[in-house]
Amino acid sequence: MAASTNIVWHESEVTKENRQQQKGHKSAILWFTGLSGSGKSTISVALETALYTQGFHTYRLDGDNVRHGLNNNLGFSPEDRTENIRRIGEVSKLMVDAGLFTLTAFISPYRDDREQVRQLVEADEFIEIYVQASLEICEQRDTKGLYKKARLGEIKGFTGIDAPYEEPTHAEIVIDSHQLSVEESVEAIITYLKDNDYI
Repeated sequence: MAASTNIVWHESEVTKENRQQQKGHKSAILWFTGLSGSGKSTISVALETALYTQGFHTYRLDGDNVRHGLNNNLGFSPEDRTENIRRIGEVSKLMVDAGLFTLTAFISPYRDDREQVRQLVEADEFIEIYVQASLEICEQRDTKGLYKKARLGEIKGFTGIDAPYEEPTHAEIVIDSHQLSVEESVEAIITYLKDNDYI
């Protein structure tokens, strides 16, 4: 499907800076990445609750949830994974422009895909949060039973089993979810946001 050439960007009179000022905090993408079962979704849910409770404006995008709607036509081939992250990046960029903290919990296994999202926004508007947990730990958790299915060959192209996961090389925050509790993980992220003048 060819891209349309007859389109022109239409500027708004209300700017991102106006929206941030109204909300009383900066906006940014908080990009959670890590293996399935690492704790991305659990920590992002808890973080959103903590930020909301403190009066900050947020929206959370989760991998499974997005595949029910926006990306329900995509599979798990490398090409579809890349397109999945591209779309999420574009949605996240819009939400940053709206003045929100956008929390995204996606395996997002490829460094290049995550870097493409980073390039969509200003330098300080992409905060990569690597939720680190070994494959062994993630398999022990296996809350969805996916690793078992992948080991049995019932799921093909599963990250960590027969598809790669490329660890971040310059994540702003690294959370060891085997060592830190959910509460400690949330506290570490909020401390980062305070120390770097986001809130």
